[in-house]
Amino acid sequence: MRINDQITIEEWELSEQFTRASGPGGQNVNKVSTAVELRFEAERSPNLPDPVKRRLKRLAGRRWTQEGAVVIFVQETRSQARNREIARERLVDLIQKATQKPKRRVPTRPTRASVRRRIEAKKARGEVKKLRGKIDE
Repeated sequence: MRINDQITIEEWELSEQFTRASGPGGQNVNKVSTAVELRFEAERSPNLPDPVKRRLKRLAGRRWTQEGAVVIFVQETRSQARNREIARERLVDLIQKATQKPKRRVPTRPTRASVRRRIEAKKARGEVKKLRGKIDE
């Protein structure tokens, strides 16, 4: 499976399990295993660079297992073949997102004028609140 020019995933790194899907579908649900659980052993993959693995772990969230695998579960359609395609597409999308380096945040400082406006607004608000108090005679 091809991700981009540098990264390709071998078939031995993927494993699929088929189970019965929940939800509507009539008798088809009771007799055909259409739901797909695609498992990609990301931690052991020799084709993924370490930075991509770290970003993939963060992006996968709860789909990342303790063993270092990404598990994608799909039960959207009544067709097992279509669910397999959807699962593989989602895995490719997830890995492609992980290959993109996030932009480094450049810290900025507020302008002097914006600081002055904020402090003036706070003073005005405090003055309004002070006027709400009881009047001393």
